[in-house]
Amino acid sequence: MNIPTPTSAICPPQCNACGLRKTGAFMPVNAEELKFIETFRTGTTTVKAGATILYEQKPNGKLFTLYSGWAFRYKTLSDGRRQILNFLLPGDFIGLQQKFADGPMHGIEAVTDTSLCVFPREHLWELFRKFPNLGYDITWLAAREEGMVDDHLLTAGRRNATERVAMLLMHLFRRLERVGMAEGGLVEFPINQQHIADALGLSLVHTNKTLRRLRHLGLHEIQDGRLRLLNTRALERIADYYDTPPPQVPLL
Repeated sequence: MNIPTPTSAICPPQCNACGLRKTGAFMPVNAEELKFIETFRTGTTTVKAGATILYEQKPNGKLFTLYSGWAFRYKTLSDGRRQILNFLLPGDFIGLQQKFADGPMHGIEAVTDTSLCVFPREHLWELFRKFPNLGYDITWLAAREEGMVDDHLLTAGRRNATERVAMLLMHLFRRLERVGMAEGGLVEFPINQQHIADALGLSLVHTNKTLRRLRHLGLHEIQDGRLRLLNTRALERIADYYDTPPPQVPLL
């Protein structure tokens, strides 16, 4: 089965050709706002799988919208141990945190080949001043990300290993489903067990055992870079996952 993707792999040169906006998952903007977004955008870029989009403690003055592919935001300790803070999927706005610090306090790495729209950080105030609706959209996106971080903290602090893995599978599946990247319970799933372990605060061995336990229960299967959910209701019960997503989310 070919899993649908909401966009071609590369950002189009004009915003009115944006494949993400055609999915229906994102809030519409008027013609004037779309024109401003296009002039605000300084270009597009591609980043290969495994390469860095943002380096920790190294400001670059750029903001991004992830157009296609997967990435993750992370922090590391001095000995190299890594905590994945969240996974980034098409439509996510990247780099806002560095606007309020001397540089990015986190890093961002591409999981797959990615395509991104690039915006200048120093012109963000102009967006808030001229188009307060778009400014509100950015505030909304920041609040949503804070909410996801809260959920991840609850997962790491209170859920057991089985509940953590079930929660991550449901969370990522539902996000992909909303942007038209799921079909018949199947989604592309390029992250590996080390990514999952680093996101959930588990050892690699514990992550492997937990995934096998859920697979043996007939709840999911991961094969050839694809995730199939076989019993979403059971996974939701295990994870205590109750999501009420908004019908559409902002897109810059």
